[in-house]
Amino acid sequence: MSALFAPIRLGALALPNRIVVAPMCQYSAEDGRATDWHLIHLGHLALSGAGLLILEATGVVPEGRITPLDLGLYDDATEAALARVLDGVRRYSDMPLGIQLAHAGRKASSRAPWDGGALILPEDGGWTPVAPSAVPHGADEPPPQALDAAGLDRVRRAFAQAAERSARLGLDLVELHAAHGYLLHQFLSPLANRREDAYGGSLENRMRFPLEVFDAVRAAFPADKPVGIRISASDWVAGGWDLEQSLAFAEALDARGCDFIHVSSGGLATAQQIPLEPGYQIHFAAAIRQAVKMPVIGVGLITEPEHAEAIVAAGEADLVALARGMLYDPRWPWHAAARLGAQVHAPKQYWRCEPHEARGLFFGMRDGKR
Repeated sequence: MSALFAPIRLGALALPNRIVVAPMCQYSAEDGRATDWHLIHLGHLALSGAGLLILEATGVVPEGRITPLDLGLYDDATEAALARVLDGVRRYSDMPLGIQLAHAGRKASSRAPWDGGALILPEDGGWTPVAPSAVPHGADEPPPQALDAAGLDRVRRAFAQAAERSARLGLDLVELHAAHGYLLHQFLSPLANRREDAYGGSLENRMRFPLEVFDAVRAAFPADKPVGIRISASDWVAGGWDLEQSLAFAEALDARGCDFIHVSSGGLATAQQIPLEPGYQIHFAAAIRQAVKMPVIGVGLITEPEHAEAIVAAGEADLVALARGMLYDPRWPWHAAARLGAQVHAPKQYWRCEPHEARGLFFGMRDGKR
């Protein structure tokens, strides 16, 4: 039996296989509101046969969006727009759906990647980002505004309120975004966090605010639905956040009842040096998996089904996430199941496309007939 296609649970949520569609920013919202693009994008990914689909990084406040085009979940209008999209997706797919709640911190107010990704100044239609400390992301950028006590409280409450909205939308899972150089990652890393209060300095202090946000979201989201987190296990910069600190953070989350941890890396510092190769982050996931009870999701340049199978079979990660690879091949789980001799869920409307050489690929098919 394929390890990749074995069922698993994240808390009380049952998944039919170990393939996760990772969150992927689309930069296609209108004032934070989901659009028809999201219906098309999520709709076809929800037919992919993966075990779980996690929506893109979703701003919990307008100023927490990476770009003005980011998805948001911070008022009734953004909630209603996302409800319309989710209703359309669920009409034809029963795939579990999660959401990644995020705040971009000092990386907010940026242009979309296809427009260069540079910081947008307030006089050009952007806004002043907030961060743990007044330390800019790029050397040529103005500093962000350091969050004071009232600001910390606003952000903490915004995450909790977005979790409440996620629950009303019927989402199955929440993933907190503490990776890729965004706000919660900025609190963790000594390269971005220069605070001298209870939220800066020691590792315990730097972990304090992300853990408070986790606690607030966990309290706001239904107890029978999983809450997890995505981290960057390393800044890939000397003196920055690293695996040893990630292990301590993962253990603290595990003790709080975190349901899963999604292990990525990088994104905080422009000086990062990342040795890109297939599975380049999996050794981080494997180390964290040895230290915690909760399931671990591995991610990073995993494109071949046999590679994903080997990762899960070897116990390096409990699940494998794909992002760019899933955009390139939205039926990747189908093709993986065919190569690994497994079965996958597919919509009835597509059953007749089952290849002759992979008969029995789709659950529900009988002798190639409907």
